[in-house]
Amino acid sequence: MSDKQDYNECPRRQVRLANVRNIGIMAHIDAGKTTLSERILFYCGRNHKIGDTHEGTATMDWMKDEQERGITITSAATTCFWKGHRINIIDTPGHVDFTAEVERSLRVLDGAVAVFCSVGKVQPQSETVWRQAQKYGVPIIALVNKMDRTGADFQGVIDDIRNKLGANPLPIYLPIGKEADFKGVIDVLAGKAIYFHEEDNGANEDIQELNAEQQAERDEAFHNLVEILAEADDAVMEVYLEDKIPPVEELRAALRRATLASKVVPVAAASAFKNKGVQPLLDAVTWYLPSPIDIWDIKGTDPVTGNEVTRHVGDMQPFSALVFKIMTDPYVGKLYYLRIYSGVAAQGMTVYNPRTGKSERFGRLLQMHANSREEREEIFSGDIAAAVGLRNVTTGDTLCLESCPIALESMTFPEPVISVAVEPKSSGDRDKLTKGLIALAEEDPTFQIHSDEDTGQTIISGMGELHLEIILSRLIREFKVEANTGAPQVAYREALLKESNSDMRFVRQTGGRGQYGHCVINLIPQERGAGITIENKVVGGNIPKEYIKPIENGIREAAASGVLAGYPVVDFKVEIIDGSYHPVDSNEMAFKIAGSMAFKEAAKKSGIELLEPIMKVELTTPDENMGDLIGDITSRRGVISTMNAGTNSFTQVVAHVPLSELFGYATAIRSLSRGRATYSMEPAHFESVPKNVQEKILEKK
Repeated sequence: MSDKQDYNECPRRQVRLANVRNIGIMAHIDAGKTTLSERILFYCGRNHKIGDTHEGTATMDWMKDEQERGITITSAATTCFWKGHRINIIDTPGHVDFTAEVERSLRVLDGAVAVFCSVGKVQPQSETVWRQAQKYGVPIIALVNKMDRTGADFQGVIDDIRNKLGANPLPIYLPIGKEADFKGVIDVLAGKAIYFHEEDNGANEDIQELNAEQQAERDEAFHNLVEILAEADDAVMEVYLEDKIPPVEELRAALRRATLASKVVPVAAASAFKNKGVQPLLDAVTWYLPSPIDIWDIKGTDPVTGNEVTRHVGDMQPFSALVFKIMTDPYVGKLYYLRIYSGVAAQGMTVYNPRTGKSERFGRLLQMHANSREEREEIFSGDIAAAVGLRNVTTGDTLCLESCPIALESMTFPEPVISVAVEPKSSGDRDKLTKGLIALAEEDPTFQIHSDEDTGQTIISGMGELHLEIILSRLIREFKVEANTGAPQVAYREALLKESNSDMRFVRQTGGRGQYGHCVINLIPQERGAGITIENKVVGGNIPKEYIKPIENGIREAAASGVLAGYPVVDFKVEIIDGSYHPVDSNEMAFKIAGSMAFKEAAKKSGIELLEPIMKVELTTPDENMGDLIGDITSRRGVISTMNAGTNSFTQVVAHVPLSELFGYATAIRSLSRGRATYSMEPAHFESVPKNVQEKILEKK
């Protein structure tokens, strides 16, 4: 630990590094993330009135589409202060179509608050964001929100967290009452009751002694907390074995250590909408979630040697930062959101981008508060801010000093699953449309654009119907261009059926120097999700090493353009086993063409089947409509996985349904349930397309 205490801070810092918290607020759609963010900003004094998602006045939902739909689409960053701590907050979307926003936010955050609806419990997107947080090792505090709702079940959510997420939930704030009687929370460690009153919007905490019933509830939770901490922390175990209870401050320190190690998940109760329980959550954030110092080792690679490099936090360390988000601002141009890991960023400073090998220069540095900006001379280690003036920079790029280079771990994003053709409504709008699409693709790594070689159409691809709907809405609002769209198209894949081989010679003789490339390959299907592997097994120099890479490039290009119906071929291994070359006529292009031709021939011998994306659909339906909705899922080639009876005569149904059958599902479900059923879906996996369906797809091609 001593090395962590030796880090140097810049004297110009507003808040000590140990008192900085970078947190994300994440959850399933409609669990109350943005409402919670609004209350935090109000109680921290950042906002003087409380915004409301239903009225379209929430600070963090600043986009017009967010205000109109009442959902979060883009992650919004802000900063506020609570009891001497700076809390940098990113409010993330809950809808699965915008999962990339969660992914890139969690990559740069140190901790997270996972919000669960007390009635809905652990919902599908809750599981997705939880997995994303685990992927990046982000410690979590859980908040059971909406304790004022009919059917609120605090213990049910805790059981769900344990059973569905495999976590170790540890209640630190218990609800006092529930549903309409929810009044406040019991602080398990302090042994006090905290009440919140409606006349001051819950701004002042009313701390009281526990009554007999509350005391019994607290004692049981407290002994449970001490027992779990004793299992997770050696210091508590030593005291516990002597039949003693450690002091509260020692328990707090142990709970912090266990949370940072992801051994436990502290759980709080609240109703953000009714202004109850938010301040205790803020205390928990400052007590139990990590500061940048706790993320001491910043690992990356040397861009020249590829060896692992480690940096440490601190203002006096060599500068390093990760660009995790790009946004187009109508007033200042492109905003590049940065997490500063080490060193200090200053206006006018020259930095180095290891990906491009070129220098960049910071123009203005801005502290963001949703879509408003505050100019800053410097941004310190551990902070999140935005820069203006960078040029050749994309999401996931590292910025560092050329004299001390490092490439930080980037982010991975899911592949788009749905596409539509798009064209401008008038020929004069063509350039504006192209410019707008390129700008939106730079912002969003899961939004892709390409041209169809056969038709010349512009094809846009995204994560779902809502995703593409928002893209088209933003084109109208921000780029003042309207577009016509075709019917949605599914992103199918092609897969090989059996092992095959090919011996392909590309020979072209012209007047002068000819072309000669020859390779022999084995093509082996792999299991789903294995990806593409190409292995060089040529011996004896039959193909010079400089021609192996062109063969590989030819194979990858041929696989990307497909063999059966123009969809990418996935999950295979190629062994390049033999070939020959001509000392005069051989070149890289000839071997690239030979590789491409060899792959196509081997793939045709192997046989090709189409794969289609399968979506995991979770449906919450009134019992009276369940038969109709299950019949509808079955008619869409869906398979029911589980059915769980919920509260208030509602049932949860989980099914796996092909994406191609789900277009217009939102309208169908509203019609069948008179608007009472709700659903969410996320990509699950790819499966073989049934023969009769494959024939229809190929006919359309």
